[in-house]
Amino acid sequence: MPVKHTPTAIIHSGTKGGKTACGEDTNKHPSHLVNTNEKLSCREEWVWVKKY
Repeated sequence: MPVKHTPTAIIHSGTKGGKTACGEDTNKHPSHLVNTNEKLSCREEWVWVKKY
């Protein structure tokens, strides 16, 4: 399930309690992340998704 970084509103692929597809550690500031069904908005992850 995607997670939303609330301070920046960036949507990452990944889960709370782990790492996102772009390598962000979701354990550092778990209160900044919420599960969401919104479309991905992380630029690094879009490049990865298009490549593979």
